Amino acid sequence: MKPLRLTAAGAALVLAALAGAGPASADTPTAGTPTAAGILQAGAQQGVADGYPGVIGLVRQGDTTQYVHAGVGNLSTRVPADPAAKFRIGSNTKAFTATVLLQLEGEQRLSLDDSVARWLPGAVNANGYDGARITIRQLLNHTSDLPDYAKDTGFSLTYALNARPDQAWSPQSLVDLGLAQRKPTGTPGQKWSYSNTNYVLAGMVVKAVTGNDTATEVQHRIIEPLGLRDTSYPTTDPSLTGNYLHGYEYPVISIGIRDVSTSNIQAFGPAGAIVSTLDDLTAFSRALVTGRLLAPAQQAELKTTVPVTADGTVGYGLGILHVQLPCGQWAWSHNGAVLGYFSDWYTSDDGAKQVARANNEFHLLAGTRGQQDTGKATVDAYCAL
Repeated sequence: MKPLRLTAAGAALVLAALAGAGPASADTPTAGTPTAAGILQAGAQQGVADGYPGVIGLVRQGDTTQYVHAGVGNLSTRVPADPAAKFRIGSNTKAFTATVLLQLEGEQRLSLDDSVARWLPGAVNANGYDGARITIRQLLNHTSDLPDYAKDTGFSLTYALNARPDQAWSPQSLVDLGLAQRKPTGTPGQKWSYSNTNYVLAGMVVKAVTGNDTATEVQHRIIEPLGLRDTSYPTTDPSLTGNYLHGYEYPVISIGIRDVSTSNIQAFGPAGAIVSTLDDLTAFSRALVTGRLLAPAQQAELKTTVPVTADGTVGYGLGILHVQLPCGQWAWSHNGAVLGYFSDWYTSDDGAKQVARANNEFHLLAGTRGQQDTGKATVDAYCAL
């Protein structure tokens, strides 16, 4: 199976673990077989050996949870990486945004088959693109054919340099950057192509329908009902507070590593701005895949996938991936990367099995040794449950 690449933060997110994990047994472990937590712990340690300042992870089976950690959460103080610490979850935010729109459909306030132009007239009307031909559903499952604004060279460089973490990016300005990238390459609905532009537009639809920013709706509809005490959706303050992993990047154009914990949140908004913890992120994903947040009709839509890979082992629903792992097991998943942070999670359809991990370094390049080794360990740990 070929590696899956998800574009985010001006680079590619890689699920290379799916290609590199190799055969694994789904049988009950026997004496001497590494446990899921042991596998994830070894992967965390390897990640630190590869250059990550710190790696944290969670393994959950039923109501039993185990945590792993390696390295440090702060290079200045050398405080050990804390599995309870907050971090930026990047594109894992997309599942929250999709959930809000699915709930709005369940309340009959919109249809996912509404055109983008119905709610955002004129927002997608340049370089050959027509919002009247693109549906909300196609935004959420990445079949809109809209280019990714994060691939804009000027945007990527500005974001990577992090010289102005408080720089304002209006949603429409990000959309405009995306539309300018290229002309249409296909018909909406024809093929899957990951684009942050889709979810910025999705957030704009939420605002058009409710009158509230996506952050407000996520707070009232998801964070508060689920009791996610360590999850927030920042909209103006680029800094982190409390117990958090410091995020770092190895700059491509200079030597050394630098702290980028304070970084631009308006650059991704409903596509990647949320801050959370391993516990909260897995609590959300468990609630989502088991139907606690959506009515049955919308739950079915959430899990209706479009093909990502030709071999059928990866499909994309509405803000979540459905992947067949090398051991043959299926899991719901997503990953996220923003400046300084890389994370992913896997959850079984019944929510009984979960694995998640986070690393506190990301410098906008895909396929690094650390990503591959910790990603493989995450997949192998899930397969060992």
